[in-house]
Amino acid sequence: MSRISKKFENLRSESKTVLISYITAGDPSISDSLSIMNTLVDSGTDIIELGVPFSDPMADGPTIQKACERALKNNVSCSDIFNLVKNFRIKDDKTPVVLMGYLNPIERMGYDLFAKSASKAGVDAVLVVDLPHEEAEEVVAVFKSYNLESIFLVAPNTKVDRIKKISKYASGFLYYVSLKGVTGAASLDIEKTSKQLKIIKKEINLPLAVGFGIKDADTAKTLSKDADGIVIGSAIVNIIEREQNNKIKVNNDIINLMRPIRLKLDDELTAGNRS
Repeated sequence: MSRISKKFENLRSESKTVLISYITAGDPSISDSLSIMNTLVDSGTDIIELGVPFSDPMADGPTIQKACERALKNNVSCSDIFNLVKNFRIKDDKTPVVLMGYLNPIERMGYDLFAKSASKAGVDAVLVVDLPHEEAEEVVAVFKSYNLESIFLVAPNTKVDRIKKISKYASGFLYYVSLKGVTGAASLDIEKTSKQLKIIKKEINLPLAVGFGIKDADTAKTLSKDADGIVIGSAIVNIIEREQNNKIKVNNDIINLMRPIRLKLDDELTAGNRS
């Protein structure tokens, strides 16, 4: 059983929700990313998504676009990210790591070399944002040959029949994008999102995670009633951007963001603990 499947199964047995955190690898530096990854785990993160910097991140809003720009200014490459995961694995062999990015950097390296290098480094899965399931058979097969799971996105306007087809290619979990638009968008219709999550869960056999627009503990808790995983991304990246020259402040602010979410998801957050 994969790290991802074990994580979802173990937390489900404890009636807990999987907390997934996103950062852009190499923002503001590779060494900082390693420190932040460890801080995320210490703050209650169950799965880490590492964004692979790309010059045209079309599904991402300004916050993550700027994070990609900062990483690319440091010439962060796929090889640097693999080394980052290797160093993370020295102390942490249990937390699943998902690479999230675009097809272009993978194609440039070559599917086989990318998958082989990612797997050897300790990566568990890859989410290719701009890879539709109709064109995914070859890539998914290569990933599978190196024991890498393939995560796919579904959107609010994705029809049920299409969701069923996507789920046949997906493994690990399915990622529901709760907003039409880019990451970091401001408005989230919680009631509508919850309704859609219920519909999707009836149609798939995979765990279902939800992300985009979740910025606080109360929203995370509400959506966790209908999802197996909650993804926090732009809220973390905003902290990194704001405090990028103060490593201690970055880590402290991430702890102050993530711990209340973890506690709320676990129903341990009391009125006196709220921040």
